[in-house]
Amino acid sequence: MPLVMLLLALLCCAGTGTAHAGELTLREALERAAAASRGLKSASREAEIAREQVNIARSTRLPRIDLQGGYVAQAKAQAFKFGAASQETQDPRYPFFNFAVYQTLFDFGRTSANEGMARLRSKAAGYSYSANQQDLFLQVVQAYYGILTAQKLVQAASDEVTQMESHQKTAQALFDEGVVTRNDLLQAEVRVASSRQNVLSAQNEVENGWLFLNYLIGASPDFRTQLREEPQLPSKQDLQGNPDLSRRGEISALEALVGADEYAVKEAKTSHYPEFFAKLGVDYLSNSKVREQAITAATIGFKVNLFDGPASAARVRQAVETRSRDEERLRDLEERTRLEYAMAVNDLKVADARIKVAEKAITQGIENLRITKDRYQEHVGTATEVVDAQTLLTKTRTDYYRSVFDLQVAAARVKRATGEL
Repeated sequence: MPLVMLLLALLCCAGTGTAHAGELTLREALERAAAASRGLKSASREAEIAREQVNIARSTRLPRIDLQGGYVAQAKAQAFKFGAASQETQDPRYPFFNFAVYQTLFDFGRTSANEGMARLRSKAAGYSYSANQQDLFLQVVQAYYGILTAQKLVQAASDEVTQMESHQKTAQALFDEGVVTRNDLLQAEVRVASSRQNVLSAQNEVENGWLFLNYLIGASPDFRTQLREEPQLPSKQDLQGNPDLSRRGEISALEALVGADEYAVKEAKTSHYPEFFAKLGVDYLSNSKVREQAITAATIGFKVNLFDGPASAARVRQAVETRSRDEERLRDLEERTRLEYAMAVNDLKVADARIKVAEKAITQGIENLRITKDRYQEHVGTATEVVDAQTLLTKTRTDYYRSVFDLQVAAARVKRATGEL
């Protein structure tokens, strides 16, 4: 008993330096986690990067304007030969510059395909952010209700300590009267020590739960507050056999990627198609030997790749295989999501049934413990029966609290499966 009081005192002293605040609801915890998560911040960067790729793809529709300039210093100027004589055609040192405006007129949809591909990949990055957010929210729910459950387990373990200490006193009194043997007293003392260990283990579970929740919501490790028990159960209408997966981030992301793959196939197939363009340029080269030092010209033409080995055909096959791969991934993800939903719904129903059974069992366990203790005090029952009755009651309470936790987590998993958490 002195050891337990010392440990509790140490915990209280440690708690004096602990940060406290008002009540923290689950919704507030989710909002704080969304704002503090570095993983989500990283995912948001990915979405921004993908959006900039759209701007890059769109820029090919605009004219390309280039300016180039420099100064050339030659060892000797270039010259024409006329027999034994020669005539220089340029200055040995000269400045130059080039100004050009290049505009693609028509490329058989290559630019449109690149833009569509970038746009859909940007959408996929946004949907991936949503999926990461849903995963984070599920972790928060598990940590939040894990703390509430662990606190209830601390209370159950503390109640067991109280009951075992009461039984120890009874056994001590009966032993002093010479009614029972020392074995009853020793058994009671061992059971009290075991119950105290259970309290410490449950308290440690609470502390670890707080450390994890504080990490998720961006709070300091010593942050503590009251948590509100809020049922997050979906309505029975939502527990349908064929769930709506339209809000599931991963599925929407893969659907967008499949669409981008379609554009990638179109773009790869146009690699040997010509590109028609217009060009306006001004070329200036300082040369005292010639009359026209600046040449202004406008060009309309085309360019086409005639042969690049097997690269073009390989790019087409690669794009087609990538599309097929992502289509298979999409179908597999849809099936796995339906399986995840069905399992979560089943766990939800089982946890609800377990709660109802455990509620009745707790009432029966309390009555069983009362009768067993009365029998022991009347020298009819044994000390082992009292210990077993208390152990059974604690286990029943533990099963009840864990069933409540499983129910809330299963409800969150149902919402996670449909992207509505």
